[in-house]
Amino acid sequence: MTVRKNDPKVVEKALNTLFSSEWITETSQKSGFIIRNRKIDPVIFFWTLILGFGMSMQQSLAKLRRAYETASAKSIVPSAFYDRFTPGLVALLKASVAHALSQQIAEPTRVLSEKLKGFSDLVAADGTILRLHEKLAKQWPACRTNHTKAAVKIHMVASALVAGPRHVALYSERTPEVKTLKIGDWVKDKILLMDLGFFKYNLFSQIQEHGGYFVSRLKGNSNPLIVSTLRKCRGYSIDLDGKRVRFLLESLKRQVVDAEVEVAFRVSAANQKTSLKAETYRLVGLMNQETKEYNLYLTNIPADRISAEDIALMYRARWTIELLFKELKSSYALDQISSAKPEIMEALILTAILTLIVSRKVLSVIQLAYPEKVKRMTTLRWSNVFAVGAYRTLESVLVEAGRDPDAFGLLEFYMAEVIDPNVSRERLIDPWTTYEPK
Repeated sequence: MTVRKNDPKVVEKALNTLFSSEWITETSQKSGFIIRNRKIDPVIFFWTLILGFGMSMQQSLAKLRRAYETASAKSIVPSAFYDRFTPGLVALLKASVAHALSQQIAEPTRVLSEKLKGFSDLVAADGTILRLHEKLAKQWPACRTNHTKAAVKIHMVASALVAGPRHVALYSERTPEVKTLKIGDWVKDKILLMDLGFFKYNLFSQIQEHGGYFVSRLKGNSNPLIVSTLRKCRGYSIDLDGKRVRFLLESLKRQVVDAEVEVAFRVSAANQKTSLKAETYRLVGLMNQETKEYNLYLTNIPADRISAEDIALMYRARWTIELLFKELKSSYALDQISSAKPEIMEALILTAILTLIVSRKVLSVIQLAYPEKVKRMTTLRWSNVFAVGAYRTLESVLVEAGRDPDAFGLLEFYMAEVIDPNVSRERLIDPWTTYEPK
């Protein structure tokens, strides 16, 4: 997308390109969220949800309903609004996440450095746990039910090229990490950074079979066989070939270990039996100067493509996905979901994810307009800035979409909200005073 620096409406145009009014309306109908547009405008509802609740501006559905009324210039009773949190809305938001992620992948905002020449992306996989209302325990069971009955695991694959998520999925907390990462052709030429929750030789083998690469910490009970040393030490040194890794760790003094190792693991066969399979990977170890212990990594990236030191340095980039989860919880209301209704819970989690994606889209527009300032634009600082401007963004996006948020004046808005729906409710002061307009 080409940005004209003198275009004051470039942000709202970019967001309306990402989610056009036509796309929102059509997808709302396909998903079953909207059957008739008489009560709810799907475009206004969508953007109010993303830039309202998702920005922590409206921490309750009641406040969110009032924000919708302000934006749509229509008064709506609470029940009609709350009833919109249905499986149809969840389907709309899931389709929106998939749509936005596909757009992000097609339009990366960054490029890999010369050190990663020949690779197509650097991605990190991880998950975070979100506690839920105990009434959701049947659908989303937690692991430790003595203090938490229900919990959801949010699995994410984050991309360095888009500085955000490229895949998101929800699982029960009981789902093992390794089962949340689906390997396919998408991993080709990509480097996957994974923590120990994904450590499984079968998974590494699948990544390699699909033309991908991985970097993982070596699990504590893993003891592969060293078959050849890739980096020789000067003078007298211990011969590593043919020895087990754990046996050597206490006696090694070298700062860097770089070797090929053989691992053996069982794989499922067509006749439902398992067979033993052996593969050769690369072991990288760097001495921690404070603890005097090795930080060990397992990878299938050849030594002539990335050095041992850079393997360890690159693995530290996995921390960026932790920052994404921190941003989701601290800036985009992910930790404020307490509803016992499954549709509301899932809709608001997806809303937080969409808000993150929209935030990244706006940031990419700003970076494209001011490329000389990109290095000084940190994502956590940006999330705070985006929160401050969220309401103004909502107004501008709706105007660009052909909706007029100023059509509903303050008088009408306050009048619609202040009237008690219980017409027969009596106040203690009523027998003693009456209202006489002057």
